[in-house]
Amino acid sequence: MHLGLADVRAAAERIRGAVLRTPTLRSDALSRATGAEVWLKLDNLQATGAFKERGAANRIALLTPRERAAGVIAMSAGNHAQAVARHAALAGIGATIVMPRYTPATKVTRTEAWGARVVLHGETLAEAAAHARQLALAEGLTFIHPYDDPAVVAGQGTAALELLEDAPGLDTLAIPVGGGGLLAGCATAARALSPSIQVFGVEVEAYPAMAQRLAGQPVQVGGPTVAEGIAVRDVGELPLALIRRMGLEVLVVPERAVEEAIALLAEGAKLVAEGAGAAGLAALLAFPERFAGRKVGIPVCGGNIDARALSNVLLRQLLRDGRILRLHFDIPDRPGVLTDISGRISALGGNVIEVQHQQLFGAPTVQSTELHLMVEVRDAAQGDAIVAALEAGNYVVRRR
Repeated sequence: MHLGLADVRAAAERIRGAVLRTPTLRSDALSRATGAEVWLKLDNLQATGAFKERGAANRIALLTPRERAAGVIAMSAGNHAQAVARHAALAGIGATIVMPRYTPATKVTRTEAWGARVVLHGETLAEAAAHARQLALAEGLTFIHPYDDPAVVAGQGTAALELLEDAPGLDTLAIPVGGGGLLAGCATAARALSPSIQVFGVEVEAYPAMAQRLAGQPVQVGGPTVAEGIAVRDVGELPLALIRRMGLEVLVVPERAVEEAIALLAEGAKLVAEGAGAAGLAALLAFPERFAGRKVGIPVCGGNIDARALSNVLLRQLLRDGRILRLHFDIPDRPGVLTDISGRISALGGNVIEVQHQQLFGAPTVQSTELHLMVEVRDAAQGDAIVAALEAGNYVVRRR
């Protein structure tokens, strides 16, 4: 089917007032870090924390009176679930959300808090989707697909409409890809407004389904990823057709780049982003030559990251940057050794934040002790100086 700028503009009018018109900001810190001029579209500030509200609100606004009376149903393990639940509640429409059994309790609770009936079914999203289709037929409900629906795609495209209105000089967009609705909608709007603009999709290496489909390859995906919001096996056929028609390229980024992007958004831009929401920035980190010197718009399309996962990502990045040292020693079991080691560290400005001192079972002999330290430092150079000072004291230091 045809989807054009007029459809995206019509969607923008329908959702006006129901969906936040999120800010677009230039980030000096991210621009300096990437060598591009980076503009961020902050859809992590939506009421449910993600861009999915745009498509859900537009689709629900188009329901007929009969469909409104019967209610809607959706399948999702996260952001789409909350978006449909919220906008159905705002419209006074009943909503049923089918979620896989493994869905974290917090996501179930948040979805129920918007007034939706939550049905837990199946071990996978595919099984949950099949059950949702069955319920839709049995109960006469309207199924709202998370990305394979023209009204949803048009709604997602309003993010690019706003982005280019607020930053009209952009020449490049880097847009995360799960099922493809956000990329297809945003590219449709962007290409109509600025035909020369470059638009890239971004997938994580464990789930490159769209890139594989575009290349005519069999889809082979799977495995853990912090970007679970775009961990999709079955991309939308409508988004695929639109993306293929526009000749868009989908970049595949490593997991580490997504983690680095989450940390850089938190430290540099002071923004909380989930893995999927940080994937656009990850493309600039993984492919700096493709974006150097360009004016790049990036939707921070979601901020729903688990607090523990965010903490782990930040700590892992501190280790990679050399701002936290993990030091391991086998030291003589005699008085004063710990004092000497801590003195050498503190003399150079290091801060010991964790100590493990194992005398009984970890050490190679009864005359020695196994020591593990975690040390906070300013940068890698300071860390190297501390290790050198310890080695100058005849300590054998292993860095992990």
